Amino acid sequence: MPTKTAADTAVVYPETDGMPLPDGEFQAPKYREIVNTLQTHFKDTPNARVNGDTFIYYQEGDPNRRVAPDCYVVFGISMESIVRYNTYLLWEIGKPPDFVLEIASVSTAKTDLIVKRELYARLGIPEYWRFDSTGGDFYGEPLVGEYLLDGEYRPFRLNHEADGAVWAHSDVLNLDLQWEAGRLRFYDPVKDRWLLSQEEEHVARMSAEERADAEHAARISAEDRIAELESDLRRLRGE
Repeated sequence: MPTKTAADTAVVYPETDGMPLPDGEFQAPKYREIVNTLQTHFKDTPNARVNGDTFIYYQEGDPNRRVAPDCYVVFGISMESIVRYNTYLLWEIGKPPDFVLEIASVSTAKTDLIVKRELYARLGIPEYWRFDSTGGDFYGEPLVGEYLLDGEYRPFRLNHEADGAVWAHSDVLNLDLQWEAGRLRFYDPVKDRWLLSQEEEHVARMSAEERADAEHAARISAEDRIAELESDLRRLRGE
């Protein structure tokens, strides 16, 4: 009988289970906006990674020990490790994500509140956030942020605004997270500005280009008018 080689017995850690995002029609637009916004914000931060709906394997040798956060952010890692394996192998990367966010939906809410919360604490993830676009139908609250202290999650203080907005500060991201009319927004207190989604970035860029075109046209028109006046002045002087 042939002898098994190391390659024959190697453990495979699949990149995907082939299944779509749970409650995709409800979750997907929110997932894309959140992940893309944070990817844009941290794109120039060295050794930082933002991703979502990606398997994180946390026990070497057992491909069933995995979890897929809706969004995670990790700092200070070797990007080569992620690129090489094309998935998040905790023992290879050397640390868990620094920030994890789950988006509430009808089929995932109970798991997010209990199972994932306990797992993320056990894995040592410093911050765990939950966003409920409905305002609390699934989680009981529109937004919850928790930080790990002595192996247990403790809640960040939530700020409630008169217009219904709810926000709290993430120490890990150094951003404010705000639930606003069913949407999760991010505010940079250092630069004193809201982070824009890809759609908002596109609109802002188009508006800036339109303003630049209008200013250019106005400048050309003014220059033409000045040239015309100077020509008239020379003609009058000649007369």
